[in-house]
Amino acid sequence: MSPDMMVQLLGEGFLLIVLMVSVLIVPSLVVGLVVSVFQAATQINEQTLSFLPRLLTTLVTVMAAGPWLLARLIEFTRHVTDTFALVLA
Repeated sequence: MSPDMMVQLLGEGFLLIVLMVSVLIVPSLVVGLVVSVFQAATQINEQTLSFLPRLLTTLVTVMAAGPWLLARLIEFTRHVTDTFALVLA
C-alpha cells in the first residue's frame, strides 16, 4: 500500500468523523442557542431548562439520522477492508 493511498483513507475517515459529529451536534447547538436567548430574555437561570431540550434534540437526531449514519459507516468500513484486501492479494 502506497503512502498516498493511506493518506487518502485517513482523509476519508476524518471527513466521515466530522460529518457524523456535526450531524449530531449542530441541532443540539441550535436548540441550546434558542434556549439561552429565551433564558436571557426572561432572566430564568434554571440549569435543567437548558439541558433537557438539548438532550431530547440529540436523541431525536440520533433516531432520525442513525440509519443514514450507520450506512455511511458500513460503506466506509467495506471500502477500507476492500482496499486492504487488494493490497494483501
